[in-house]
Amino acid sequence: MSSTLARSATLSYLVRVLIDLTAEFLDLLAAPDPEAAYRAYLERHRAVLSAYWHNYVLDLDSPHAIEVIHRAVSADRTDLKVLLASYDIPAMVNEALARSDDLLRADRATDCYLMVGLGAANAGELVVRGRGAIFISLEHFTGRANPSTYGLGLAPEMIPLWVAHEAAHVVRYTSPTSRSEIRTLVEGFGGNYDYWMTGSRASLREHLINEGLAVHTAQAVAPGFEAAHYFGYGRGQYRRMRELEAFLRRTVEPELDQAALGLRLRYLSGGTTPAARQVNGKLLPERAGYYLGHRMTETVVRTFGLENAIRMGAREFEAYEVEAAASA
Repeated sequence: MSSTLARSATLSYLVRVLIDLTAEFLDLLAAPDPEAAYRAYLERHRAVLSAYWHNYVLDLDSPHAIEVIHRAVSADRTDLKVLLASYDIPAMVNEALARSDDLLRADRATDCYLMVGLGAANAGELVVRGRGAIFISLEHFTGRANPSTYGLGLAPEMIPLWVAHEAAHVVRYTSPTSRSEIRTLVEGFGGNYDYWMTGSRASLREHLINEGLAVHTAQAVAPGFEAAHYFGYGRGQYRRMRELEAFLRRTVEPELDQAALGLRLRYLSGGTTPAARQVNGKLLPERAGYYLGHRMTETVVRTFGLENAIRMGAREFEAYEVEAAASA
C-alpha cells in the first residue's frame, strides 16, 4: 500500500464523528415546558454537555443554572434558523475537520458537536473519558450580534477557522505522542479536560503555546481572513498588540514558568477586570496571550511544521526561540 493510501486508510479509521444537536435543541423550544425539555435534552447528552457547562458556563448545581436555562430557552432564535436554512454547516465543518486531520496527522478519533450554547464561548475543546471533543456554538455565527442569545455576530464563513483552532487543542491533549503539560494533566485527571484544573496546574508558557499553535493551525486550514480574525480580535486591538509586543514580551517573561489560574485568566480570558490585567503600570489588552503564543511558536512551526510542533513540550519551544535569537 502506498504511503498516501495508508494515510487515507488511517484517517478513515479515525474519522471524527459529527454530532448535530441544533435541531434537537430547536425542537425542545416548542415543548409545553421548554425548561423541562431542556433538562431532558441535557440528560440525553449529559457526558459532553455537563463538561461543557462546567468548563465554559458554570456548574449545573449552581443556583444560577436555572436562570441560564430559562434565558436560553426564551431567546429569539430567528437568526439561527436563517443560518441553518442558508448554509450547509455540516459539510463546511466536515471539510475543515478533514483538512485539520491531514495537517496535524491526527492519531485519535474525535467528536465534533454542532450545538446551541448558553451565551458562553463560540467554540471550545473537551476531553471526556479519554475521547476528544470539539463544540461549535452556532448562535455566535449568524452574522449579526443578538443580545437575547449573547451571539457575537461572527460571519458563518468563519466556522472552519474555529473548527481548526479547537482541533489543534484536541490533538495536543490526546495524541499519544504529545509531550504537552496539558496532556499529562488530562491523563492524570481520569482522561477528562478541566479548564480550571489545567488553568491552575499547567505553566503559563504551556497555555500561551497551546493557543499560539491553535492560531497557526486555523491560519493554515482556513486561509484568507484578516489577521485579527484568527485571534478573535478587532482590527484596532490587533494593531495595539503589535505596537505593544516588546512590552508584552518583557512583561510575560518572568511569569512564563509559573502556574496559576489567575495568569491564565489575565492573558487568555475575555471579560477580566482592568485591575486583573494591570502589570508594571500598564493595562494588558484582553486575551493578549493569543498574540504572544503565536509569536512564541512561529520559529518552531516554520522549522518543523505543525504536525510536529503541535506535539512538542512547552520548554522545547523556548530552546528553539533562544537558538533563533542567537543566530539572528
